[in-house]
Amino acid sequence: MSEIDREAIFIALADPSRRLILTRLQARNGQTLSQLGEGLPITRQAVSKHLKILETANLLFSEKSGRERLHFLNPVPLRAVAIRWLERFDETPMGLLAQREKGGKRSG
Repeated sequence: MSEIDREAIFIALADPSRRLILTRLQARNGQTLSQLGEGLPITRQAVSKHLKILETANLLFSEKSGRERLHFLNPVPLRAVAIRWLERFDETPMGLLAQREKGGKRSG
């Protein structure tokens, strides 16, 4: 996965409406634009733009079904980015954090 692909995923996840759309697809895959937009405080056109950003980031795909377009979650790139990004912090020393949690104070 390229740096551009990773950046597209982080940009897609930065917006709460897009995260809600992904959550809705995770709960029930194969929804239409209207279904995904139900109850959101944004216009149908805004939902469509959010879907395009999510699709560009490869976090969802859509397919035509009769007169409707159904949208499906693609969790693979999200998981790959999350794991790679979080692994960067595996080597971070936790001593200072653990000390602060126990009530210790930083000197200086």
